Amino acid sequence: MEETISLQELLNVLKKRLIMIVAIAILAITVAGVVSYLVLTPIYQSSTQILVNQDKVEQQPFNSQDIQTDLQLINTYNVIIKSPAILSIVIEKLDMDTTPSQLTEQITVDSAQNSQVINISVTDTEPYKAVDIANTTGEVFQEEIQKLMKVDNVNILSPAELSENPKPLKPNPKLNMAIGAVVGLMIGVGIAFLLEYLDTTIKNETDAEELLGLPILGLVSPISEKELPTPASRQRRKKR
Repeated sequence: MEETISLQELLNVLKKRLIMIVAIAILAITVAGVVSYLVLTPIYQSSTQILVNQDKVEQQPFNSQDIQTDLQLINTYNVIIKSPAILSIVIEKLDMDTTPSQLTEQITVDSAQNSQVINISVTDTEPYKAVDIANTTGEVFQEEIQKLMKVDNVNILSPAELSENPKPLKPNPKLNMAIGAVVGLMIGVGIAFLLEYLDTTIKNETDAEELLGLPILGLVSPISEKELPTPASRQRRKKR
């Protein structure tokens, strides 16, 4: 005989283990908050933008071919920006105790499709360092690209700036705590159903009928203490 569980039974299980489920969820939220605020190191991000654009005199205005040439160069520029030729100079200027390969992991270079703007994003545990690295990388690239490719088509469009109250890129404590709440609830519900499944005690007539495979012929009603015979009543019954 297949065992079926009704929605009412599921709700009863959740109601029965509600305190446990809520306690596990609160514990998960607390752990996520403690880890986010006290354990994980905040990572800050700063960005600078550079514009790839040919310098033209009035007699030679821009044309679509020049723009297309700049767009084709951007992919090459993206690679050059993160190359040791640029980053080694950045490290030297900022007197950083790192290597170009390690610094590469902190830098992200991207550009929107068909855009002449390159965005240089830098992450660091200190917000002012992220700003310095981003700006220095842009400046060094602007200087060195003239020597490397014999072109002068790079300009700083928007330098990185240090805000008064910089907010870390990660971790996000609120998001982590929300995830912790969801995970805690899932774990709590799972444990509740597991405990119910492992509980083989007979609680009612339905459990007895399913266990024995026999129909219920009658029930014994519970007797309260007031209805139980006292010693005096037993003596009177014996005399009779």
